[in-house]
Amino acid sequence: MDSESSSNPAIVTSNMENLSISTDPLTNQFSSLNDICFELGSLQDLANRGSWRSINDKVARARALSLLEKPHDHLTYLAYNALAFTKLRRFNEAYAELETMEDLDSSRYRYETYPKVYPNRTGSMVPFCLRWLYALIPIKLGQRQEGVDRLYTLLDFVREKLKDKEIKNLCVSLNLWKKREIFVMNCIIGQHLSNKEFSVSLSLIEDLLSRDSSDPVLISKLGYIQMQIGDLEGAKRSFSQIEGLMKEGNSNGTLSETELKNLVNRNKALVYLVGKDYVSAVREYEECIERDHTDAVSINNKALCLMYLRDLSDSIKVLENALERVPTFALNETLVVNLCSMYELAYVNHSDIKRTLSNWIARVAPDDFDATCTRT
Repeated sequence: MDSESSSNPAIVTSNMENLSISTDPLTNQFSSLNDICFELGSLQDLANRGSWRSINDKVARARALSLLEKPHDHLTYLAYNALAFTKLRRFNEAYAELETMEDLDSSRYRYETYPKVYPNRTGSMVPFCLRWLYALIPIKLGQRQEGVDRLYTLLDFVREKLKDKEIKNLCVSLNLWKKREIFVMNCIIGQHLSNKEFSVSLSLIEDLLSRDSSDPVLISKLGYIQMQIGDLEGAKRSFSQIEGLMKEGNSNGTLSETELKNLVNRNKALVYLVGKDYVSAVREYEECIERDHTDAVSINNKALCLMYLRDLSDSIKVLENALERVPTFALNETLVVNLCSMYELAYVNHSDIKRTLSNWIARVAPDDFDATCTRT
């Protein structure tokens, strides 16, 4: 099996992504997820719905009743349990789960150790998610350097796997591990950016772009960093490069046509934001929303631009309408923090309004939503 929020209004530059536990290419041999692991379909469904507490309960029950028979069943359930604890910000409990494993590369976690259970299968059965959590949890517990070191170790591990897949010419697996390399690189870049280590971040992105110069998401991230270090002209060149890819139809296929067009519009809007041309920025975001009404980044940023234009009433309406129409996409901590900040600016009785919002969130939000972001 392979498987924070500020008190000030924030401009969002990209969609938040969740890490899910995915299966390896061999899963196409099975008719359902439950053929791969005990009630895996149920675990995956709970994860998709954000029902992380239910996952913890399900794992506890399966363990108590000894329902997990095969070695990889235990590892899969451990991975979901640790991920659920992490999503719920119960990092000490996630850490304790991971500590039960000791060495991730132990022979006890390899298929060939159990030839009768896994005939003709070799390699590690440790879900990739567990290796990522092993690096992430120390960072969440305040041990940043240890976590960053582990991320670099994980990057080395992924690249070794890539070499092996290239030698064996396993195309499906190769594509999977390439995605994992980019994922880990982005995690590392994020850590360096949060510590304002811009030169390292630039070096890492340029390394990725040297291998795939047609990735619009990576080029955008390069532009965002260039903007943060004051290189506006460099950012404009990066954003123009994405426009060129779009016109030539030469992007690497990671985004749909709508997603690519919206990325171009959002990048233009960021340049307008730097120049405090909020009217033009609003126009770009409106194009995005007209094209895709679930684009939470554009919805959030349009509202902020209207606030900067001193149109608090309309900025609040933009966010409230989005929460009402597309709560699954619009309900994130950054957007809610921004809405609550607008309430505080616009209304004397903002505490009552925020309490109403908080009560609604309690009914519809997934388990991992940080309800404290309403500051009620």
